[in-house]
Amino acid sequence: MKKLIAESIKKEVGLTESEIENMIEIPPSSAMGDFAFPCFSLSKQLRKSPQQIALDLKSKIKLPKGFSYIEASGPYLNFFLNRKKFAENLIKKILKEKDKFGSSYLGKKRVMIEFSQPNTHKAFHVGHIRGTSLGESLARISEFLGEKVIRANYSGDTGMHIAKWIWCYRKYHSKEELKDDEAWISSIYVDAVKRLSENQEFQNEVDEINRKIENKSDREINRLWKKTRKLSIKSWTRIYRELGTKFDIHYFESEVEKRGKEITNELLKKKIAKKSDGAVIVDLEKYSLGVLVLLRSDGTVLYSAKDLALAERKLREYKLDKSLIVIGNEQDTYFKQLFKTMELMKLKNSKIFSHIPFGMVRFPEGKMSSRTGDNILYSDFIKDVSEFAAKRLQERSLKIPKRELEKRALAVSIAAIKYSMLRQNPRKNIIFIKKDALNFEGDTGPYLLYSYARANSIIKKSNFKKRTFFVPELEPIEIELVKKLSQFSEIVLNAYKNFNPSLIANYSFELAKIFNEFYHACPVIHSENKEFRLKLVNSFKIVLRNSLNLLGIKTLEEM
Repeated sequence: MKKLIAESIKKEVGLTESEIENMIEIPPSSAMGDFAFPCFSLSKQLRKSPQQIALDLKSKIKLPKGFSYIEASGPYLNFFLNRKKFAENLIKKILKEKDKFGSSYLGKKRVMIEFSQPNTHKAFHVGHIRGTSLGESLARISEFLGEKVIRANYSGDTGMHIAKWIWCYRKYHSKEELKDDEAWISSIYVDAVKRLSENQEFQNEVDEINRKIENKSDREINRLWKKTRKLSIKSWTRIYRELGTKFDIHYFESEVEKRGKEITNELLKKKIAKKSDGAVIVDLEKYSLGVLVLLRSDGTVLYSAKDLALAERKLREYKLDKSLIVIGNEQDTYFKQLFKTMELMKLKNSKIFSHIPFGMVRFPEGKMSSRTGDNILYSDFIKDVSEFAAKRLQERSLKIPKRELEKRALAVSIAAIKYSMLRQNPRKNIIFIKKDALNFEGDTGPYLLYSYARANSIIKKSNFKKRTFFVPELEPIEIELVKKLSQFSEIVLNAYKNFNPSLIANYSFELAKIFNEFYHACPVIHSENKEFRLKLVNSFKIVLRNSLNLLGIKTLEEM
């Protein structure tokens, strides 16, 4: 509808359609119109007061299709929809398009989104949940708009943290059985860090193991590395299944290590890199980006050189239009250094790479587990949240069988966690408060699931059928609900352009809130407007499901 308004105004104001669309506002009350065009910024250009500009526009422009009338109100030009016709057309469109409603086609772009990035031999922790949730949501939004998405994961399976783990296992835990248990794997690494902090002389032993892993010179160490690497990767399977994501390609540092060294030597020959105190660096001081270290002084390769090799490999293996790397905002400076180095080495199509940053997840309690240091294991976290969710569900219904209760509790927990992490701007640090996130009232994942289940219950009780319907005179809250449903497509596009699923999350909450106001104000099953209202309820159900799906949240038919 904004596009139709822009088309009618553009000749009179000398602005482009997109400029006008960006200026159009939604009035705080439907009594003030459905859309408003503010005239303040035109005053200097047209040498008239905003009030006069609004009056002139009203008299000059043609009424856009789908609107009943236009009204000049002070400095605003207010547009009033033909609300009955608008509601009818919108509901028909939603019911016809179903899970495609709100989607559009942006062209055959191939996009790689790299996200999650857990390291083997370390904890899959709460911070990984945020990165995984954000990456999966961005992937779903891109796919919803017609792009071909390649989900990529990149894990550190070599390097100092692996050497620390293997050193600690061999020295202190060799009698323990190897297992694909995330908590056990993580505990070995934490123990290594603790012991190394108590005796720094052990670092020489770790350095020696790191060299042996890199050059594969020790058969026993290499065998242990391969076996424990496999078990660590296997431990992620359940986590990704619960979080509703899977990957098309999984890269590992060990696969790009050799090429990273070769690239480093090439950069030395081209004088893009240089030696400094035995290490190999790229001096980026003249770009105000400091120094990027590629090789340690002992010749072992750092992740920066591996990342250059990974970028080269991505471009070689896939014809990409975009390559997004979703990783914490503490890596902002590093990625500026990396992208500048890619530019200096004239890596073809290096401009397609972008870093999508996100903030940290914190807890009111601070350090939550002495066993895992500052991090909270995913397995501990989801168990704790699920148990809490199960208690909340039992308070609402005592008749849920145990297996069904566990299933619903997990779904509610995942919704609560994902929504709490996606509803805020990705760059912001967030504090996760379990009690608040699992509240069935307010701006939470469970509230959205409950709203969906409530709509489903209405449809189920009514024996809903797809019959023709007429639109009655609409109640104010019905108008608000219809208008909010109509905004979904625009919200999705904005979320896509800004790499920001929080726009969809906030929309979902606003939509659910209006629906619940409608539910309390307007009878459905026992109303003379039953057929229309049932279709309105079903339209809400479809749009909320589509919206939550873009956030990677599964709906529940009943709570």
